[in-house]
Amino acid sequence: MVNKKPKGLGRGLEALLGPTVEAEAPGADTPRQLRLSDLVPGAYQPRTRMDEGALYELAESIRAQGVMQPVLVRRLADDVGAQRLAAWHASASGQPFAEDGTRGARPVYEIIAGERRFRAARLAGLEEVPVLVREVPDEAAAAMALIENIQREDLNPLEEAQGLQRLIKEFGLTHEQAAQAVGRSRSAATNLLRLLQLTEPVQTMLMAGDLDMGHARALLSLDRATQITAAHQIAAKGLSVREAESLVKRLAAEFALTPPRPKAEKSRDVRRVEEELSELLAAEVEVRVKKRVKRGGRVQEQGELAIAFGSIDELNGLIERLRGLHG
Repeated sequence: MVNKKPKGLGRGLEALLGPTVEAEAPGADTPRQLRLSDLVPGAYQPRTRMDEGALYELAESIRAQGVMQPVLVRRLADDVGAQRLAAWHASASGQPFAEDGTRGARPVYEIIAGERRFRAARLAGLEEVPVLVREVPDEAAAAMALIENIQREDLNPLEEAQGLQRLIKEFGLTHEQAAQAVGRSRSAATNLLRLLQLTEPVQTMLMAGDLDMGHARALLSLDRATQITAAHQIAAKGLSVREAESLVKRLAAEFALTPPRPKAEKSRDVRRVEEELSELLAAEVEVRVKKRVKRGGRVQEQGELAIAFGSIDELNGLIERLRGLHG
C-alpha cells in the first residue's frame, strides 16, 4: 500500500501518529464518485456552527462548477456504519436523505475532511461527490479531521481553541506537539487555549462574532462578573481592541479599590445553579447563602439572588430576557 498524507495537514501529524494514512487500494489517489446518501459527517468535526449564508454561496458555486476538491473519507465497519447512518438520517440535518429502502447493503463512509463541501453539495441538489478513500484508524481519522478544520482561516478562535484542547486531551499531545501539528507557534496555541478560561457568556459572544480574539484576550485579566460587564460594553459600543484594553484597565483599577471579602465555601448545588443562571441570562449571577436552617430533619439554605449589570441598558436587557422566560 502507498503511504499518503493528505494535503493541508500539519507537518507534525505523521510524526505524532505514525504513517497511518494509507490509500485503500492501488489507484486510490484518483477520485471516485460516492453517493451523498452513503456519507456521514465526521465524529470529530470541531465546528459547532456553520455559516448558512456561506454554505448557500458555496452551494451556488458547486451548482455552477461542481465540487472541485474531493472529500476525504474512510470506510466504516458495517455495524458502525449502519448505526451512524441511522442516527444521521434521524437528525434534522440528515432528513433530506432519509432512508427509502432502496439503499441495500452499500458500505457507509465517514467524512474526514470536507464536510462543508458535502453539506453544500446536498444544498445544490447533487446526488454524488468526488471522494478520496483512505484507510485510517480512529485516532488518526479524528486528529486529521480536527487539524484540517483548525487550519481553515475562517474557523472561529474559540472553535480552534476547543480543537487544540481535544488534540491535547484525547491524544495526549503536549502544547508544542499540538501547535506543530496545526502549523501554529507554541505561543499562538497557548493564547488560543487561554480563551477557554473566559466565562461562559463571554465565550458565547466570541462564538457569535460579537467579540474578536483581541477583545477576548483583553478580558482574560478580569474576574467573571467584570468580564461580562466589559464584554457587553465592548459589543454595544463597537470598541476597537485598543479601546477595549483601555476599558479593561479602567475597570480593573476600579474593582481593585474595593477588595472582595472572603466568601464561605458554596455547595456544589449552589455553584451549579449559579452557572446555569449565568448562562441563561448572559450575566453574572451570584447565590448568596445567608443562613442554614433545619426543617423536618433536613438542612435548608436561605439567602438571596444577585444579578450583576454594568449599565441601565444592560439592566433593561436583563429585564427583557426575564420577561421572555416568563412568556
